[in-house]
Amino acid sequence: MSGPYYYRVSLPRTSPASLDVSSSAVDGFLDRLGLEGIECHSLMIVRRGHVIAEGWWTPCAADDPHLLYSLTKSFTAMGVGLVVDDGLLSLDDRVVDVLPDHVPDDMPAGAGLLTVEHLLTMTAGHAEDTLDGAWKLEPSDLVRGFLRMPLAAAPGTQHTYDNATTFVLARMIERVSGQTLPRLLDERLFAPMGITDVEWDRVGSGAVFGFHGLHLTTEAVAAFGELMLRGGEWQGRQLLSREWMASATHKQIDSRHFSPGASATDFHSGYGYQIWISAHGFHGNGAYGQQCVVVPELELVVVLTAAHTEIRHAQDALDAIWESLLPGIDAPGDLDGDVALMRRLRHLALPMVHGNQGSTSTDTQAIVDDSYPDSALPSDTPVVLHPQPGGWLLRIGARLEVPVGFGRWERSAPLGRAIAAAGAWQGPVFVAEVHLLNTPHRVHLNVRDATATLTWATVPLTGTDLVTHATSPLMTRPDVA
Repeated sequence: MSGPYYYRVSLPRTSPASLDVSSSAVDGFLDRLGLEGIECHSLMIVRRGHVIAEGWWTPCAADDPHLLYSLTKSFTAMGVGLVVDDGLLSLDDRVVDVLPDHVPDDMPAGAGLLTVEHLLTMTAGHAEDTLDGAWKLEPSDLVRGFLRMPLAAAPGTQHTYDNATTFVLARMIERVSGQTLPRLLDERLFAPMGITDVEWDRVGSGAVFGFHGLHLTTEAVAAFGELMLRGGEWQGRQLLSREWMASATHKQIDSRHFSPGASATDFHSGYGYQIWISAHGFHGNGAYGQQCVVVPELELVVVLTAAHTEIRHAQDALDAIWESLLPGIDAPGDLDGDVALMRRLRHLALPMVHGNQGSTSTDTQAIVDDSYPDSALPSDTPVVLHPQPGGWLLRIGARLEVPVGFGRWERSAPLGRAIAAAGAWQGPVFVAEVHLLNTPHRVHLNVRDATATLTWATVPLTGTDLVTHATSPLMTRPDVA
């Protein structure tokens, strides 16, 4: 664990041994993640409603809401469940009937048949993800663009991972409920569960993506997993119907990998309602390693946030759960092992930048060179490195000033989004890591001979401009509505 708790705790704590979980299995799970080369940011393991292991890799902390990427889809599906439970929407309702003002004149044959269930199961009939194509066709109306995309198969017959389906679902929820998706989920799910640190990324119109962009703490995601495990019940209150939860979390269609052509058992085991079916139970999955894994028969929830650098890591993390953690469930406990595990979890950390502090009185000035792959800023952006006690103040362009720690992470929020940075001089080169703490992303900074490079370690899927991602409120696609 890293730092004190400042958020409302939703789940009780206990030791692994008290719930028949081997601490050595948790240790083995952590070891396996390291061997696979997975950069983890947080972990929470819940058994029978109790947190038995939790940790954050410094500079990440327990109270940081974390970008969930496509794990957001599973929450949007629960928004659909709420309006279905209310009788405001049915699985057979057609997009063209619920959103008639978005219907194009040149809609292909078959698009008029698309229903809520087709969108939930991603069986709209397209050959590939339609998001980019739909936005290119209609930058101001993604629903209209989606309905203009050509179909390759009859609706309901073939699963194709498609972000635009969830965007359309979000708009259907809002049309029939008269509320925004964030407000509906706040009132009906998050507030009753004690989840208060909720943030959303938005497009230019102010609407939330629906398929991406929800930020929650690790514990809030774990509580959501527990809600699904319990069939929609939270502390004696039925927030979603058991019928809906059963349908959402069971196989509705044969699935294909979110990355076309990739092989991975747990992404070919079937698809529910915006939820993947696993070899054991089911899971929600977001880009770069945001995972909520539920194994009902073991009353187990595992949440990971991470910064995957390879597509295979999503399956690697699941394999680590199945092969390293699951054998330790319903196994003899070890109190001494629990104490050692807690100590390990308290000292998790990402690698520190090593080097020396260099001059403590002279500014270093540079200009960004964006010719390097995955540059976070355009060329000619000025960069100034100003020494100050304990590190430096990094000035980037006209708006962004980031404190950088020497031998420690310095936290700040200069434009509203949490950042942690650490750096050092390594000979003639200044090197720093700048983490956007509410995301899986960080930027490598190198300054040498008046030239600065800022490159993404993992590139945000909604654009590469660092200033945009550091700014609150989040509007990472202001160009589309």
